[in-house]
Amino acid sequence: MSNLTGKSAVIAAGAKNLGGLISTTLADKGVNVAVHYNSPSSEPDADKTVAAAQDAGVNAIKVRGDLTKPANVKTLFDAAVDAFGGVDIAVNTVGKVLRKPIIETTEAEYDSMFDTNAKAAYFFLQEAGKRLNDGGSVVTIVTALLGAFTDGYSTYAGAKSPVEHFARAAAKEFASRLISVNNVAPGPMDTPFFYPQETPERVEFHKSQAMGNRLTRIEDIAPLVVFLADEGHWITGQTIFANGGYTTR
Repeated sequence: MSNLTGKSAVIAAGAKNLGGLISTTLADKGVNVAVHYNSPSSEPDADKTVAAAQDAGVNAIKVRGDLTKPANVKTLFDAAVDAFGGVDIAVNTVGKVLRKPIIETTEAEYDSMFDTNAKAAYFFLQEAGKRLNDGGSVVTIVTALLGAFTDGYSTYAGAKSPVEHFARAAAKEFASRLISVNNVAPGPMDTPFFYPQETPERVEFHKSQAMGNRLTRIEDIAPLVVFLADEGHWITGQTIFANGGYTTR
């Protein structure tokens, strides 16, 4: 039996890819999971993840919502509290990637990137601070580009960078209730979101910058998120770069 057995978690964008693996990894540790998904196209993945969690012997639900609207963040936590009686762990894997030169970026693209990567993260943190049980944990997925000097990702890295400051403030504000707040910054990840932004030559370059000449895998990140909610709970207010040496600072 793990230290997490019987606890409950909300996983934003928890249906597939990294979020899906975090959902099932927590379930395997005995954690009840509320699996969030954004659009109807992701509902089959949410169903599979919920089924896998239930097969692990825990309670699991799916909750749909656009988290750029704070009311939907509240609904997500409401559903988890109703289903489980409380929430101990909140993990936000929501993100949107765009690689585009500054001079070509539209106002609509800018707004969308900051709504998804910064606004949703802020109000997820806010709701977690209101709803988590004492001794809980919050983890947000950011990006190793926060430590990189590169072109093209002004709105992606730019919109993720405020989350560092959100987490620091939240870590101080929630400390009296022993709630830890951290970010994890993966390198370029081997997921379907990455490849449309890059040429094959750039993909090879990104691989060359990390140990083993490979991209970050979701299997590299999920255990770290679980660690921060468990044995690593004393860590708070940090952004942890987990990218095989792709970048540091």
